[in-house]
Parts: sequence; structure tokens; C-alpha cells
Amino acid sequence: MPGSGKTTLGRALADHFSLPFLDLDAEIVARAGQVIPAIFLQHGEAHFRQLEADTLREVTAQPGPLVLATGGGTPCFHHNLAVLQAHGVTLWLDVPVPLLAARLAAAAETKSRPLLATSGPTEKWLLETLSTRTQFYQQARLRCPADACTATAVAAQLAAAGIVLSENT
Repeated sequence: MPGSGKTTLGRALADHFSLPFLDLDAEIVARAGQVIPAIFLQHGEAHFRQLEADTLREVTAQPGPLVLATGGGTPCFHHNLAVLQAHGVTLWLDVPVPLLAARLAAAAETKSRPLLATSGPTEKWLLETLSTRTQFYQQARLRCPADACTATAVAAQLAAAGIVLSENT
């Protein structure tokens, strides 16, 4: 979900495991030559979701491990969840809606997120969106509750599941 800390945790995990980090949204922006709000405005969400799916497939086809932060909707479209699961370990950052709303309000990020900018009250949109996305999020291999989403905690979950991450895996 937006505001869950995907990019922040992704960078911390990449540092922890000495792996490269990639933010899928940043990669989409680089390839499209437009920021995401402009893509939504000029081409619509369906076009963005196709760019997202195409970029995800290209990124996951590259050799070598990396930590990838996706957008919150990525696993919910174009069979992207299957792609993610086939190429790595998926992690659901399970953050309660009131905390997501507070984070987004504090960061004043609502205007830069196209789905939030036009959706009305943030908490209502977050609840509705989480309701539709939970079926995808629940399929993640690991789940991290909001109060335990640190690189150290996720590394411990990975170790407990027998998953070893390094530049050589």
C-alpha cells in the first residue's frame, strides 16, 4: 500500500544483504521519460499498469539478485504476482490504514500519487483499496506487520524460512 515503507525498507534490506536495490516506479519513470502522475494524466491507469507489467518482466529477467520495491498495485494486475513469486521472495508490508493515512498526510504525498490525488478522503480510499488488494497481498511468502518492518526483522524472517540472500544467490 502507499505509505507502507516499501522503498525505505527495500533500501535497508539491500544494504543489509549487500544487494542492488531497484524501485520499480523509478524505473518506469526513467523508461517512460515522465513522472507517474503525468503518465496517469496523459495516458490513464491502464497504460500505466501495462508499462508497470512490461518493466517488471524486463527487470526480473535480468540476471543476479536484487531487492525490488514495487508499487502497491503491482501484484494486483497483469499476473504480476506470479512473476514476482517466480523470481524471488515476496513480502507484504502489512501496515494499518490509520498509520498509512498518517504517514501520507505527514509526508504531504497525496498530490504526487495519482490514485490518491483524485480519490477523496485518503483513509476511505486506503480502506477500499486495501479491501480489493488483500487477496493478492495475502499470497506473499512473508508478511511483516507494521511494528516489525525493519531490515533486521525481515532478515530474521528470511532466515527462519531457510531463505539465504546474497550477491551469490
